[in-house]
This record gives sequence, C-alpha cells and structure tokens, in this order.
Amino acid sequence: MSPSFTRFSSSVQPEGAFTVLAAARQLAAAGKDVIELEIGDSPYASPDGAIEAGIQAIRDGRTSYGPSVGLPEFRAAAADYVNQEHDLSVAAEHVVAGPGAKTFEQLFCEAFLEVDDGVLVFSPYFPTYAANVARRGARMVLSSLRAANAFRPSLDDVRRFLDEDARPKAIFLNSPHNPTGGVATEADLAGLADLVRGRDIAVFSDEPYDCMVWQGRHHSLLAQPGMLEQTVAAYTFSKSFSMSGWRLGYAVSSPENIAVFDLLTNTALSCVPPFTQIAGAAALRHDRAYRDARMKDFQGKVELLVAGLNEVDGVSCLMPGGTFYVFPSVAAICNRAGITSHGLAMYFLEGADDELGVACLGGECFGEAGGGFLRLSCAQPDERLTAAVCFIADAATRTARIEAYLDTHPEFRLTRTYSLD
Repeated sequence: MSPSFTRFSSSVQPEGAFTVLAAARQLAAAGKDVIELEIGDSPYASPDGAIEAGIQAIRDGRTSYGPSVGLPEFRAAAADYVNQEHDLSVAAEHVVAGPGAKTFEQLFCEAFLEVDDGVLVFSPYFPTYAANVARRGARMVLSSLRAANAFRPSLDDVRRFLDEDARPKAIFLNSPHNPTGGVATEADLAGLADLVRGRDIAVFSDEPYDCMVWQGRHHSLLAQPGMLEQTVAAYTFSKSFSMSGWRLGYAVSSPENIAVFDLLTNTALSCVPPFTQIAGAAALRHDRAYRDARMKDFQGKVELLVAGLNEVDGVSCLMPGGTFYVFPSVAAICNRAGITSHGLAMYFLEGADDELGVACLGGECFGEAGGGFLRLSCAQPDERLTAAVCFIADAATRTARIEAYLDTHPEFRLTRTYSLD
C-alpha cells in the first residue's frame, strides 16, 4: 500500500507555462512547427564575461560548499549593483543568494506567515504565489488589476485589506508585473509605503523584470523610507542577463531579515554553487552594456507584437510598461466562439492547424482575473513573432475548427461570457 499524500500536495497546481511548454515540445518532436511564446525565457546567450568567470571558477576548484547566505564577493557585487541601479544604500549584509528568485517566495512565507494570516495578492498573479502561501496555511486576499488602470496596484484595495482583514500580515507586490506588464509608479510605491509603514506587515517585492521598464526607469519599494525593514525584494539573472539555466538570484532586505533567510536557506538548500555566484558577480560588474543591448532588443520585440496584435479583429492589447510579455484581451473572440481564453490558447497550439501552431498561455493560468486574456512571450526572432500574429488572426476565424476542438475538449467551453471592459 502506498502512503497517502497531504491535502496540500494534492491541491498544488503546476505553473502553466511549463505544462504548455511540455505539450509544445511534444508536438514539435512529432514534426509540428510550433512558435513558442509560452515560456518566459531569454533566447539570447549568457554574457561572455559571466561564462568565462564561471568556467574559470570551476577550474579554480570553486565547486565545494559555500556560505548559505552567499559568497562575500557575490553579496558585495549585488549590493553595489542595486545601489547604482535603484538608488539604494545597502551593503553585502543586506543580500542573500538563492537559486533564482522563485525560492524567495517560499522563504518569505516561512519567515513571516502563520496559519490563517491574510496575504494581499494582486491578480492576475504569478501562479507559484498561491502554493507558497498555502504551504503556511495562510490565506490569499485578491485585488484585481485592471487594464483601465494600466494594471497598476490599487491602493484603495491595500487600505481595505489593512483595515478589514481579520489578520493582515503580508503583501505580494510584483512590478514590472507578470503576466500583465503593469508597472507600479513611484507615487504608487510611496502610497503603499505610507499605508504599511510601522505596521506588522511584510512585503514581498518580486522584481525579476527590474531591467525591463520601457518608459522611465524601475523603482523599488526598498527605496521608500523605512521600507528596508518591512520589504524583501527578489531579483534574478534569468531575464536581465539571459542566465536562466544558471539558477541564480538574490534578495535584498534588512540584515535582521537576511539573517533569518540565511537560516532558512541553510536548512532547505545548503547553498548556491560558488561558481554560479562568481559568474553572476562578473555579470553585475562587467556585463551591463550587454544587458542594455538585449533589453533594447526585447523592447523592439514587445512593440512589434503589440502593434501586430492590435490589427487582429477581436484583440485589444495595451503596450506593457515593462517585462517581455504582452497581455492582449481576446474576450471578444472567446465570447463569439464560446471558448475560454486558455482553451483558445490550447486551440492555437493543438487544434487550429495540423502543420503549424502557436504556444501561449490563457490568462486564467494566472488566476480568475486573467480570464479573457492571453499571455505571449516575445522571446522569438522578429519574423516568428510576425508569423505568430498572422496565424492567430487567421486561426481565430476558423469557426468549424474551433467547434471541432471544443467537441474533443469540452472543458474549454465558455460558460460565462467575459467582460469587454
């Protein structure tokens, strides 16, 4: 007899991007031409400086355990970087290393949340937030992000959460925002800081797209007075430096918070490989010009995709303030065809054509508030992005094929029309 699983493990939902990625790769292996816009990964090579530093570190024997909190040289490089890029004033003691940024969600919840604590999450939201809040038996309280407000966080909802929730304890802030591309303004952050300052509220500021702000510059909640003590900000090398497979990130907070994260890292992860950290430190110190060139490339791709999608009948797409995603409304298409937005995404991949498919994500992969939208990554050559738009425009009109797809996938039938607001 096999042992029973916990209720928690039975309730966890996978990150949709990786589920669709697996389906796309299976179809591609069978010979289908798939334009992959589902996964948030850079198509570019890692910077030469980082590669050479990592290889040399391996040759130098930097392959043993290191401090759980991170190598001193890596922590110093990360502190210098955020000071210069985001107008902070921190030192190495304010930094902890991690295998990417996602792990800091779990450590944050372990550090600050008790059973039945309330956590305000802006929705749509990155799907792993739900699992990490649930691990602690805490509650997600959702605030809907709206296209009419450029997908910026609602301070009224923050105020309501703090005043009315039985046990308000934490806020998850993601700016630039995945999946919508919304960017919190400096005024938004100042208002949020004024609301939580001095209260027993911790903020997880998820900032992996800090270098992907297309108008103006990125602002961190850490820069607001008093917020270093109440905020844990997470960063990664995956987006800015095209180093997703290196699995490297870091978090910045007060030394007191970092000491707790050090302990939790020690008990869960031991340490991040030293040679990976050395590569990351080299990127932070020497590869910013390479980073900036790639960010310019991404901005051009985002603008190309947005312009193309806005020419498609039934599609409306805001220019995102940041990230390398676009988040078009396809509510009109879905309502007309009677298909959910994720069903439409899977139809574009599996059912619209036998030879060609486009892999993207339905907005409900990011919570109910994402229904009626698609998320498309821009991490493909320009000609493939243009081809994807042409395919979507044509495939959305193939009513007989949509109906045939729904006959074999009834779970994607739309039972309630989407708002066109």
